[in-house]
Amino acid sequence: MTDVGARVIAIIAEKAVVDARTIGPETRMDHLGLDSLGMVESIFAVEEAFAVSVPFSSGRPGQDDAFNLSSVGAIITAVETLLADKA
Repeated sequence: MTDVGARVIAIIAEKAVVDARTIGPETRMDHLGLDSLGMVESIFAVEEAFAVSVPFSSGRPGQDDAFNLSSVGAIITAVETLLADKA
């Protein structure tokens, strides 16, 4: 796992109050017991940790610039993409 992946997992584990060892890229965010506020707090914490802005969909049609944030792996990929775009 990349350093980015490990850091994202650590952040999400802290917000979900679960052991990071129980989370992998395939873990679905809706299986971590996070409510909508917890999900938003997790994304804000990831944004702050990596100095990126993660566009996520509110479910409205036509939001093609939003990332899929349904799984931990999708969030890791989004952060890695945003970091690569910044470089």
